[in-house]
Amino acid sequence: MQAFIFDMDGVIIDSEPIHNKVVKEVLLENNIVVDDEEFNKLIGMTSTSVFSYFIDKHHLPYTPEEMTNNHMNFFKKYIVDHNLKPIDGICPLLEQLQKANIPLAIASSSPLNVIEFVVKTFNIDKYFKFLISGEDILHSKPAPDIYLKTAKKLQVNPKDCVVLEDSKNGSIAAKDAGMYCIGFANPNSGNQDLSRADIIIKQISDINITQLP
Repeated sequence: MQAFIFDMDGVIIDSEPIHNKVVKEVLLENNIVVDDEEFNKLIGMTSTSVFSYFIDKHHLPYTPEEMTNNHMNFFKKYIVDHNLKPIDGICPLLEQLQKANIPLAIASSSPLNVIEFVVKTFNIDKYFKFLISGEDILHSKPAPDIYLKTAKKLQVNPKDCVVLEDSKNGSIAAKDAGMYCIGFANPNSGNQDLSRADIIIKQISDINITQLP
């Protein structure tokens, strides 16, 4: 292992229930009801891609950018108002990786300003060498593009990178990039198929960095 790459939503912050709630409320205002099964298939994709999906499917009178901006403004306010903290085990893991001199990055489907907001609010920005947003990449997860770009920025061969993911789309992206993937079975991320991951954990503290390839 020469680098460790984190997804953010559902891995660093337990945000999937918040995202789901906001999107469902917006759609409900337009008389659209989405069941969890359909929504869970979209986890790991960029917000713009998710909103584009619903706009196209239901012919909504908005742009993906308008819906994404409104969504993310609510999301940042929610983090502050509810004093959210990192998922249990994340801070100790960051400390262990830093002490082992492993370069770290975030490769998230969220917009860059939201990634920056989360890591600064949680006071963990000092750990990460790069913050990469899927909004700046042509193909969203499950395409491997974001992970290949992150490896290139880190100047590390993809096969020497370890990724921590909580979604089917994210784990597919990591594996198709040629990386070792740890699947985090976060119950708040829905019933995700993590079968492509190399190992599956139920809590972050289960990660032993000395046993990673």
